[in-house]
Amino acid sequence: MKNDIHYLISKTFKINLKRDIIKSFNKTNMTFLKMILKSVLIMLLFSTFVLKSTNRNITPENFVESHLKIDTVKSILVKKDIAIKYYFQYLDSLVESINNSNNGSLTEHILVRHNPWIIDRLKNTDYYKMMEKDSFVYNQKDLIALKKGSKIIFPDSLEIEEYLTTFNNTFLDINIPEYRLRIFQDSFMVYEFPIRVGRNERKYLKMGDRVTDLKTKTGIGKIVAHVKDPDYYNPVNGRQYFVTRRDDDKITKCPQIPWLETEINGFRNGRLIHPTTNPNTLNKAYSNGCIGTREGDAWIIYYYAPINTKVIIRYHLLNLNEQGDTIRFKNIYEIKQLIN
Repeated sequence: MKNDIHYLISKTFKINLKRDIIKSFNKTNMTFLKMILKSVLIMLLFSTFVLKSTNRNITPENFVESHLKIDTVKSILVKKDIAIKYYFQYLDSLVESINNSNNGSLTEHILVRHNPWIIDRLKNTDYYKMMEKDSFVYNQKDLIALKKGSKIIFPDSLEIEEYLTTFNNTFLDINIPEYRLRIFQDSFMVYEFPIRVGRNERKYLKMGDRVTDLKTKTGIGKIVAHVKDPDYYNPVNGRQYFVTRRDDDKITKCPQIPWLETEINGFRNGRLIHPTTNPNTLNKAYSNGCIGTREGDAWIIYYYAPINTKVIIRYHLLNLNEQGDTIRFKNIYEIKQLIN
């Protein structure tokens, strides 16, 4: 009972004290209190915003933009679908972010070769491969290059050095009358693709403003440039075009697939290695001098041929097949004296 009385007295005292304190505040004090509460509220809201912004920057979704240290990070997950039209921008930002964090020498080509599933995905955006799946694609740039949830693994420094060594030992071998482009690593052939080559004629080209020999030139050289988002021009009349007629007579927008510029025998004459939207012209002398490939093959060639990759363009009429038999090709340029 005694404790209960003490409790009631204490409680009554606290209530009265609280009431007296409240009554003691005049109008000015109440205004001051409101200002303090308002300032505290603003500070809390600002702190919450900063915290959310910081957390947002360190999530994998914003990894590329954050430029944070990533020495211990071995991979990232793609947090949203990346269309082909944004693909190179995304990869360039990612590579730059990684290199800035560890003073590395990673390149787009090394990163993609370390993740071969990316090449597989890109080559399957080929218009004709999509049509085989009954999927008509009007604008290839809208197709997904990197799918949400995909993992991109980073190579370590030793692996990067191995890729650089591999690139130094890689070369493209093109035999004009055979209509073939091969990729070699040392003496081992890793890929072989059908191509089209320049026509056996001379013609006035508006883009060069002169009569031009359209034959594909032979010689030894290298890849000197990549055109990642090429513009399409008709070299005959110099007009730019944005759509193309396919072999199935359907019209689509021109695709975004890298073109490779060559320097042969020390000259950059505008002869490119690039995809054709009309594969029916492969295995023919059909182009204005460039080397044409299938769309899917062009992605593979691009990622196996970084800048300075050696290029050999030859005109050999004889070759051995897999059975060891000698094959003679048609002399499409009607060259009289040949040395194989």
